[in-house]
Amino acid sequence: MASTTQTEVPPAPPGRRTRARSTGRVGDKIFLGLSRGSGILLLALMASIAAFLTYRAAIAISGDEGNFLTTFDWNPAGDPPVFGIAVLLFGTVVSSIIAMVIAVPIAVGIALFISHYAPRKLAGVIAYVIDLLAAVPSIVYGIWGALVLVPYLEGLNLWLDQFFGWTYIFEKTEIGVARSLFTVGILLAIMILPIVTSVSREVFLQVPRMNEEAALALGATRWEVIRLSVLPFGRSGVISASMLGLGRALGETMAVATVLSPSFLISLHVLNPGGGTFAQNIAAKFGEADAFGRDALIASGLVLFVLTLLVNGAARLIIARRKEYSGANA
Repeated sequence: MASTTQTEVPPAPPGRRTRARSTGRVGDKIFLGLSRGSGILLLALMASIAAFLTYRAAIAISGDEGNFLTTFDWNPAGDPPVFGIAVLLFGTVVSSIIAMVIAVPIAVGIALFISHYAPRKLAGVIAYVIDLLAAVPSIVYGIWGALVLVPYLEGLNLWLDQFFGWTYIFEKTEIGVARSLFTVGILLAIMILPIVTSVSREVFLQVPRMNEEAALALGATRWEVIRLSVLPFGRSGVISASMLGLGRALGETMAVATVLSPSFLISLHVLNPGGGTFAQNIAAKFGEADAFGRDALIASGLVLFVLTLLVNGAARLIIARRKEYSGANA
């Protein structure tokens, strides 16, 4: 029987071990300090932005002769100045809801197709194209929407008015081109689709393979595997992706300004031309505004800032309540 010999590695000298341990501790302290400093810097930046917006908004609201929350008009240069955010808040929320209703189901379907149905080569090509769409500037989407989307939506608007006008929402009561909140919602849906798709796809690809194989071993179909294993695991990720898309929809500026025909009227007929959003109004009015008018626009920006924080906070609460689906314990 052949004997095997084991070579013993001599222990490192005590001085070397001490130096390595001290170097590691110094590196840990540096990394901790940089991480903590980055977090504090981020909080300081957010606090400074909030303080600046609040200060300038207080100046504008104190000189407003109308109700800042309920006034439909926007005339800070008038005598007396009268302006409010009612129309802007309504238009921002309605267009974002339309965009989310259209984009999220389509994005989740595309993500599931890429991650669980498409062949590997085809999935790679589609994923690459989706990532490229996310990098397209918003002004390009706006030009495309104004030149292509608006003319071609006339037929869709007439069809919706004919068959769904009884819902009141899709009743078209004014004649005009399709520069409406509905058009803005469709354009925003196209813009946020790549973001929601990319994040959802990455979440679905992280589903433990054992869960899917266990469901298949029990005789589940492909759809049952997705419904019972993939979607519950990726639910919080899809919510996070949707909130990212909603954040872009709420703050989109140039594309909305290019497509929408602004007016300070609130109408539940989403096919009628007109409406407005916070970002579109700031982009359209900032260049011609005086000092007080810029303060009024900053006040509307503060409302958009708070609205975005509330949306993100709600998303965090939803995800926290569904930690069992987040994959953290997988």
